[in-house]
Amino acid sequence: MPTTTLLVRRDQLATTRLRTQEDSPLKPGEVRVRIDAFALTSNNITYAAFGDAMGYWQFYPSGEEGWGQIPVWGFASVSQSLHPGVAVGERLYGYWPMASSTVLAPDRLSALRFADGAPHRAELAAVYNQYFRCTSDPLYTPDTEATQALLRPLFITSWLIDDFLEDNDFFGIRSQGTPGVVVLSSASSKTAYGTAFLLHQRPGVEVVGLTSAANKAFCESLGCYHRVLAYEELDQVAADAPCVYVDFAGNGELRRAIHTRFANLRYSSSIGGTHVDQLAASGAGKRLPGPRATLFFAPAQIKKRTAEWGADVFGQRMAAAWRAFVAQVGGEGSEASARSPWLTVTHHRGDAAVQAAYAQVLAGRGDPRTGHILSLAPGTDAG
Repeated sequence: MPTTTLLVRRDQLATTRLRTQEDSPLKPGEVRVRIDAFALTSNNITYAAFGDAMGYWQFYPSGEEGWGQIPVWGFASVSQSLHPGVAVGERLYGYWPMASSTVLAPDRLSALRFADGAPHRAELAAVYNQYFRCTSDPLYTPDTEATQALLRPLFITSWLIDDFLEDNDFFGIRSQGTPGVVVLSSASSKTAYGTAFLLHQRPGVEVVGLTSAANKAFCESLGCYHRVLAYEELDQVAADAPCVYVDFAGNGELRRAIHTRFANLRYSSSIGGTHVDQLAASGAGKRLPGPRATLFFAPAQIKKRTAEWGADVFGQRMAAAWRAFVAQVGGEGSEASARSPWLTVTHHRGDAAVQAAYAQVLAGRGDPRTGHILSLAPGTDAG
């Protein structure tokens, strides 16, 4: 059966094309999976924007000069297997290409997960190379697959950001007897409001969300920000407030404004890049006043905490936080979906629908409450 892939120009992310190729025969030890449904969020745009610097293009090389496959999170089913430890029909959660299928070489198998043993992935971050077996995955429930695909990888990043700040005592912003300020840009993004949900529970911290005027009401409705300001309202935060900046936007002009305004800026963390047109400017961190803007690399915090707590405790703490978050957010299969959900799911199936959804997410258009689930696999329900 042929595989359809969405290819993206690595130097011009708005340029895409679909490629259909006949599948090659499997080698011993390999499995082919049908990618049934995957999420597309601004996080995936960050993967593309930082694809060369952070190695994201290397997970699924396109084999064509100048073109790449953006990695996405979602669910797949094993359609063929030449591996004795992986059965046809097994359901998997993990990190896939934007395609209808792909081939893995399962390695280091356990009841919970396995890694892809493909040689080109040996030196890449291990956190992106774990395929969870849904029958044993403590975070998996079959009726919330769409919510998991959309929020699970983002929330893990949010949880690690919150933990990193607590691990570093919020860089001293709570030490003066009054709440320190944590400023989050792109406050309507899922990773930002996941972080705000966690930070809001920390004592001595005021969580301020920055967003566009159009998204201000949405961010206020979430209840996880102490204050929500439009970008042009930054001057409503006291210039002498001890603060930490967590940048989800990658907007260089905004970062300069933050660094210039706040004399007591203790730490500046760069998480992603939802404002693609500003990414070139965002690289000028070392020329800004105050602390140097530092890229947050989630796998480093995972490695640190796993070493300190052990893998079991790490997983238990993260799972508890995840369950609390999903109960609040809503989305398909959640008890909160009957109330006013933070998330509603829209499905896009087929070549044209997937290209259109990608263009929409890249442009930053649409309702921030909407989560996009896509599928290029024929004959499947995307979610």
